[in-house]
Amino acid sequence: MRVGLFITCVADLFEPDVAVATVRVLRAAGHEVVVPSGQTCCGQPAWNSGFADDAAKVARTTLDALAAADVEAIVAPAGSCTTMVRLFWPELFELAGDHVAAERARSLGTLLFELTEFLDRHGMPELAPAAEDVAYHHSCHMLRELRLEDAPERALAAAGCTQVEWSAAQRCCGFGGLFSFKLPETSESMADDKLTTLVDTGCSSLVAADSSCLMHLRGRAEHEGVKVKMRHIAQVLAERVPDQPKAG
Repeated sequence: MRVGLFITCVADLFEPDVAVATVRVLRAAGHEVVVPSGQTCCGQPAWNSGFADDAAKVARTTLDALAAADVEAIVAPAGSCTTMVRLFWPELFELAGDHVAAERARSLGTLLFELTEFLDRHGMPELAPAAEDVAYHHSCHMLRELRLEDAPERALAAAGCTQVEWSAAQRCCGFGGLFSFKLPETSESMADDKLTTLVDTGCSSLVAADSSCLMHLRGRAEHEGVKVKMRHIAQVLAERVPDQPKAG
């Protein structure tokens, strides 16, 4: 299948290795991966702040880029951006008075998948499973908006990972985009609480499917001196993709 990669801002600016890992995993699953040029932000920061027109201006650029791509599906390594496009773009463009863009967004939303959701539907790549105990963080957008709970867990199992029991696995990390800027004390307390409960499990490896959550938790862990290895689920899967033999 020819698949378009929606890189997302966080991966592009802060976690480029996540985008590279996503491409590696998709290619290992037998897909051709292209990166539509011209894509930028999904508009979520402005949308969450109530600036529909500004959000629509940004989102329209990405809509044009993704819609113009000659692909059968689009994959994003982020539940938050997938949620924004699939669930909120139609509403955003309607509020901005752009009904044509709203219809285009609805059509595009049927092609867009979060990474583990796509793999769960179209097949995991051949992996070399490596036994590892990990704690998995269910991000709010994936769990509560996209209703994706089992897909990432099945992906971890395919990679040989055993999830430890963690009471805060489905609890918000406190990032919430601009929420962490508007209410930093609350945001930090939420992250610190998750990290405290993680330490209590004895597990030192944390995996999530949203880089923004990992970025927030990693920052708090470094500040509080909590030693936890944090990886995006795409990186965990990519680590287990067998190296291809070199030609010749």
